[in-house]
Amino acid sequence: MKNIGISIYPAKSTFESDKNYLDLASKHGFTRVFMSLLEIEGDTTEVVEKFKKVIDYAYSVGIETVLDINPNLFGQLGVSYTDLSFFKQLGAGVIRLDLGFTGAEEATMTENSEKLKIEVNMSGGTNYIDNVMSNRPNRDYLTASHNFYPQLYSGLSQEHFERTTAQFNQYRLHTAAFVTAENGQLGPWPVQQGLCTLEEHRYLSIHAQATHYKLMDSIDDLLIGNAYATEEELKTLAEAYLGSYPQLKMVFNEHATDLEKKVILEEVHSYRGDISAYMIRSSMTRVHYKDENFPAHQTNAIKKGDILICNNDFGQYKGETQIALKDMKNDGTRNIIGHIQEEALFLLDYLMPSANFTFLL
Repeated sequence: MKNIGISIYPAKSTFESDKNYLDLASKHGFTRVFMSLLEIEGDTTEVVEKFKKVIDYAYSVGIETVLDINPNLFGQLGVSYTDLSFFKQLGAGVIRLDLGFTGAEEATMTENSEKLKIEVNMSGGTNYIDNVMSNRPNRDYLTASHNFYPQLYSGLSQEHFERTTAQFNQYRLHTAAFVTAENGQLGPWPVQQGLCTLEEHRYLSIHAQATHYKLMDSIDDLLIGNAYATEEELKTLAEAYLGSYPQLKMVFNEHATDLEKKVILEEVHSYRGDISAYMIRSSMTRVHYKDENFPAHQTNAIKKGDILICNNDFGQYKGETQIALKDMKNDGTRNIIGHIQEEALFLLDYLMPSANFTFLL
């Protein structure tokens, strides 16, 4: 089951701001909240109480807390990895180990009597998870998540992300990654230029980021790394990631007809399995609209990302919807009625044959 989440930073925020954000998140179907407790500055009791108040409120609106910690914090709090009752009393549901132990400790922690889930870090690129699994953890209480990266150019490459994610997916663990909100300004560190897992996501819209993860289908949960996302961003993430189909954002050109707009926006499209290197074909629209009139217009040369509808001059193909994957000549049978938004063009590389999808303005 896929879930969506937010992040809040009680050590740097007010309870009222966090409460309002949790209310908005809960309204739009968010069920996880990430909080960072990597270090405690100042009065320990005061900091812990502040976290507990927010965690308790999150729980009251149906949101489970993922608490990010590292081994040094165990010493600071006087907590042992064999006794996690402190974190249970704090109200957390998941303990995320930003830095791991040797593998044996993590396995032991999954047997905790408090039934806390133990979340391990996916981003390292070592054989860490193999060490954990070799110690026979309780898989029901072991999850995994990638880091986020506040420093520009420091996020994961696509290749590294795919390789490390595959290491964890082979063990069928529940996984998570982070996207960044354009309007989020708050994170755990002074330096923050977005809080995403993948570097290529840093300046993309939250819709493009979420759609990318939906198309890759290798991560279970998606969390917004920075606070506070706007309500529109929360709504967008929920619809893009939890919706039935991937949504490809597009724009119509000024010559697109009302019928052509209907074909594009009101259909669930299906990428034909007999793939072409030149185009994505959605053929059922030619069946649904076989009796409609599609006069030829805008039949100039085709560019990658152009959205096409076959016109009356194309015989039995009239009404078929296509997306150009390469630049092509146009023999006059294809109307160019719009284009995939520039930032979403790369998503065409992740749409799989036989998959359903929709278009979105």
